[in-house]
Amino acid sequence: MITFTPLSGAARSSRTVPLAYLLQVDDIRILLDCGSPDWNPENIETQSESGNGVIYPWQEYCDIVRKHAPEVDLVLLSHGDLVHSGLYAYAYCHWDLRAPCYTTLPVQAMARIATMEDVEGIRDEQEVEVEEEESNESAAPEGAGSSEPHSPKLKNEPKKFVATVQEVHEAFDAVNTLRYSQPTHLQGKCQGLTITPFAAGHTLGGTIWKIRSPSAGTIVYAVNLNHMRERHIDGTVLYRPAAGGVFEPLARPDLFITDADRVNVVTSRRKDRDAALIDAISATLSSRSSLLLPCDSSTRLLELLVLLDQHWKYADFRFPICLLSRNGREMLTFVRSMMEWLGGTVSKEDVGVDGSGRTGGTRRRRGDDDADDEALGAFALRFKFLEFFPSPQSLLQTYSSKEPKLILAVPASLSHGPSRLLFSDFAVVPDNVVLLTSRGEEGTLGRILFDKWNNSQRGDDKWDKGRIGSNVMMDGAMTLKINSKVPLQGAELEAFLAKEKAAKDREAAHQASMARNQRILEADEDESDEDSDSDSDEEDEVERALDESQMDTDEISNTGNGSPRKRKITKNEDDADWGLDIDEGLTKQLLSFDIYLKGNVSKATSFFKSAGGQTHRFRMFPYVEKKRRVDEYGETIDVGMWLRKGKVLENEAEDDATREARRNQAEGETEAPREPPSKFVTSEVEIQLACRLLFVDMEGLNDGRAVKMIVPQVNPRKMIIVHAQAAAADALIDSCANIRSMTRDIYAPSVGETVQIGQHTNSFSISLSDELLSTIKMSRFEDNEVGYVTGRVTSHFSSTIPILEPSGPTIPTPNANVLHAPRILGSRPIQILPRSTMIGELKLTALKSRLASVGVQAELVGEGVLICGAGARRDESSNSIQDTVAVRKTGRGRVELEGNVSDIYYVVRKEIYNLHALVAT
Repeated sequence: MITFTPLSGAARSSRTVPLAYLLQVDDIRILLDCGSPDWNPENIETQSESGNGVIYPWQEYCDIVRKHAPEVDLVLLSHGDLVHSGLYAYAYCHWDLRAPCYTTLPVQAMARIATMEDVEGIRDEQEVEVEEEESNESAAPEGAGSSEPHSPKLKNEPKKFVATVQEVHEAFDAVNTLRYSQPTHLQGKCQGLTITPFAAGHTLGGTIWKIRSPSAGTIVYAVNLNHMRERHIDGTVLYRPAAGGVFEPLARPDLFITDADRVNVVTSRRKDRDAALIDAISATLSSRSSLLLPCDSSTRLLELLVLLDQHWKYADFRFPICLLSRNGREMLTFVRSMMEWLGGTVSKEDVGVDGSGRTGGTRRRRGDDDADDEALGAFALRFKFLEFFPSPQSLLQTYSSKEPKLILAVPASLSHGPSRLLFSDFAVVPDNVVLLTSRGEEGTLGRILFDKWNNSQRGDDKWDKGRIGSNVMMDGAMTLKINSKVPLQGAELEAFLAKEKAAKDREAAHQASMARNQRILEADEDESDEDSDSDSDEEDEVERALDESQMDTDEISNTGNGSPRKRKITKNEDDADWGLDIDEGLTKQLLSFDIYLKGNVSKATSFFKSAGGQTHRFRMFPYVEKKRRVDEYGETIDVGMWLRKGKVLENEAEDDATREARRNQAEGETEAPREPPSKFVTSEVEIQLACRLLFVDMEGLNDGRAVKMIVPQVNPRKMIIVHAQAAAADALIDSCANIRSMTRDIYAPSVGETVQIGQHTNSFSISLSDELLSTIKMSRFEDNEVGYVTGRVTSHFSSTIPILEPSGPTIPTPNANVLHAPRILGSRPIQILPRSTMIGELKLTALKSRLASVGVQAELVGEGVLICGAGARRDESSNSIQDTVAVRKTGRGRVELEGNVSDIYYVVRKEIYNLHALVAT
């Protein structure tokens, strides 16, 4: 039985992102994607239905993910953007989402970079609250270990589940990567499942997941597809007209899960969109103005960079292309190392037709390129016009605000980071242009600007009508909240430094107290091993030492003890071991001994043995006897000694270069400047909108025409629609209802609604014996081998899995009356002919292609009729009828061959048998 529950991004929902779905196949729970919402929307407060408080868009989603995370058995990620993979790192480290995770190598790299860019941008502008359970357990002293003062928390401030950079690396390092079309047989609790990734388009490494279960059949999860080839990647393999339509391994699944977000959208031609984008950029830069292009940090940014780089080379522009991203350079380094995943025009430009590394007569120039450009793939992705800047301040230090330039800033939603800060400056300049390439998430500044642009267009020029709109002049005022981190100054800085110094002093005092207590405990352990009479003599010794301390410098010979010296108390005493616990009635003098004396030194001692038989012992030179620890197995092993010895051997094995590199690295770390104390502040800025606004759709997704054409050709037995608003989901359902062969089992569940498909089945494991395996005749059908077995189930003491063994030479008796009938004298015994079963469904198009490969021509002359042989050529010879065979499909599972007995007849029958799995019983 299959159970499907949308956690977010469901159908018939106003908020279609992020994407996260829980798929249960029998007892196996699979999490399909784990996206993150935008943590800084403009209007986040929404009153709850009961009116008791304020809820936030992501609150219900995060609560349900936290609830189901420990129960998940498998995680599959389809795309490397925040919408599909942004919350995985936090759930992995905080919510115990430790199930095996699978994706492709580019998705792992792109998701890591996108998540790092998001968490660094948020944590650099605002304070992120830690988990409640962690803060309660690890409550540190006030002010200890903090380099930044805590900003006062606002009332009803939402909880944001933002991971740290270390947690992002830890989570994505645990992800398992696969290649396209690589079937993987899972083990453990997921044993029996087979997952296979296929290319989905839209993003680098984007994946369609095919899940095969022995009990539930084939499940295909395909969201955010693009069948069109782009500049840096090829289209999806699900539908390729040049290859005959739908990809055969993905056709006719038992369950098809797909999105319908853009069913009501008609996308304009790619040529028109590229021309509009380039014309707007060229016109703005030529007028000595600048453009702000908000973009994402990893996935769709590549398509924009390739397009801009090609135009800059063609137009010979000298204007800079500035990318404001902390991880932009690292992202391009990853992409250059994954050239086998790229497609489109990038692969052609990189290698060329002859594999010589030159395109169109253009040769690789040496000397002016970076060292990375020498690697394979760098020729097409070197982007010599692109400059990287980590922050807007570094951009202004290089280029003034009056110089014309194209700025690519993250994130695309303008909710935080460089894009939001630059927009507040760009919007007040009349000649500047803000160029949007995506709609953005609901409630963000990017979606607000898109709605403002779309509402200003005429009815036929809106973005979903297949037209390219015009730019609009923005007017009016807008109030933005700008979060930033500013250094402390004045009284705040002095208070913070005083607090930090007090915390350090308390920590130092605490450490000194711990060390002193440790020394006392060690000394007490040594003292406990002495004889019992030594404890009684200690008081006499101390009294004797106190009496002799009144003399200036008296030396006691033949005792081994040091001489006490008389010192007056001064304010600046060093850290010598002074005698403590002096009696209150005596003079207030500190006693300094050459050798440490432990205990009370206020009582006098006698050198000679007392009359009572008690011995007086003076302390000798301090020596701690090392005692061997012994347990029931003998002397215990000193593990620390072996670890120290191994460390010494490792240090000796290191060469001089390694030592020098480590020394330089340590010096660099010590010399790294410490970040000054700072605080997080939030300011409201009112800006007068005066710039121009333009939207060009560069999301790279299928529109409604493509979705309505591809889904019926996939022809699933059951289908679930996700990631769509109500109107889009109803439009796709109505479109499928008009197709006769399309299934009627189409579901569009809302958030939290559970869809159950099929019935619950119990599966059992059984092992075939070697003797039985040697007698099975296997027939290949698609990706499987099928055979008929009959035997007896036995159990073995050495195995918990039952074993199927041959049952013996008994022959099945379908008709007992025939066997027990009296036999006629001289007749042969009755033999039961073996029966056979043919598995598969005959497709006349597949039969036609197979016959053509063996030299037999065939032609479809009507619905369900294939003419093979000479009759297909329409010859006028007399043998045309004799050598013709007709193949008809008269019903489901029924095929008829009509024709004379000839060579053509047997060839056609043989090919029909080859298209099926023949299982003999």
